[in-house]
Amino acid sequence: MQNNYDIIIVGGGIVGLATAYKLTQQHPNKKVLVLEKENEVAAHQTSHNSGVIHSGIYYKPGSYKARNCVSGRRELVAFAKEHKIQHDICGKIIVATHESELAHMNKVYNNGIANGVENIELIDSKRIKEIEPYCEGIAGLWVGCTGIIDYGDVARKYAELINASSGGSKVMTSQKVIGFEKSNNQTTVITEKAKFTGNYIITTSGLQADRITKKEGTKTDSAIVGFRGDYYDLTDKGLSKVKNLIYPVPNPKFPFLGVHFTRMIKGGTECGPNAVFVFDREGYSKTAFSLRDTSEALTYKGTWKFFAKHWQFGLDEYRGAFSKTYFLNRLRKLIPSLQMEDIVSSRCGIRAMALGPEGEMLDDFKIEKNGNAMHVINSPSPAATASLAYGNEIALMAIEYFNLK
Repeated sequence: MQNNYDIIIVGGGIVGLATAYKLTQQHPNKKVLVLEKENEVAAHQTSHNSGVIHSGIYYKPGSYKARNCVSGRRELVAFAKEHKIQHDICGKIIVATHESELAHMNKVYNNGIANGVENIELIDSKRIKEIEPYCEGIAGLWVGCTGIIDYGDVARKYAELINASSGGSKVMTSQKVIGFEKSNNQTTVITEKAKFTGNYIITTSGLQADRITKKEGTKTDSAIVGFRGDYYDLTDKGLSKVKNLIYPVPNPKFPFLGVHFTRMIKGGTECGPNAVFVFDREGYSKTAFSLRDTSEALTYKGTWKFFAKHWQFGLDEYRGAFSKTYFLNRLRKLIPSLQMEDIVSSRCGIRAMALGPEGEMLDDFKIEKNGNAMHVINSPSPAATASLAYGNEIALMAIEYFNLK
């Protein structure tokens, strides 16, 4: 087996795969290897999100996220059409239920206009009812270019195209990286099963990003802290109350979008998620616990500074995690007629939040560079929607930094 590669990417989530796919397109003569520790690609954040194709309406005009979300969404939809990946541009409404939310709703709308988001309009309570008959609100936003997709399907297509490329690039699963060795301007990546030598290293390790960065020998002052999002499903009785996607006006003080209703591309409708600190970065249950994950998070000073700023919000989120009644009451803000028997506890996902040493949430991309390595510490939402745009940006950064010819 030939284990020498031009570029080795550690992490087979949607961002790592999109980066590899873009590199194989831009430099078809380069051999790119993607190493994924699980037995399938996209096993964590990619396959545990809500499957929404985001419009780009929320993000600060001119920001990296705003630019890449809008262009990335359009490229994703074209990619899905070309490769016959099931998706639906069904639109969504963002609903204000109280006058105090109107100012921020208008700001979101103005952001959307500034970001070039197409097919958005301010709507009144009558129009809300026409779109979602069971939803109650005083005003809202119609976002017609929002859609739904299964990002696991998208990631698997990226992997398929990488494996089919002409230059010998490939994606390998069940290859957990345990170490790095440096010699002669090259790096040997050691997994539990084999060794692979690369001229250049890119890591896109999501929930393990800070650890892999340090393992490779690069310093970072930020840390990954996991936040779990719990979902409920609408039961057969509740399904008739939601047609497509219903979102609240987001709280401008926090990075999560609030509990919302999302029709899923493969059937059913989800409600959620909340956002609670996790004691296990990859523990997909409410009681999962890892001593290592917990101690690392709680010995990082940024975690405590974050808690100090947001303790009240965190307490509310925890109540929602363990009380169906509390969760239901949050959902009733948008659909007052929702009953206890309309929802049933479902799955959860975990989001990697990168925190700085002062407890600040890293809101945009953070990439650390060192020697022949580049580490993507933070690739924040809308990373799935914008994966092709993010992948392209990382690939272009790598081409420049590594001086690829």
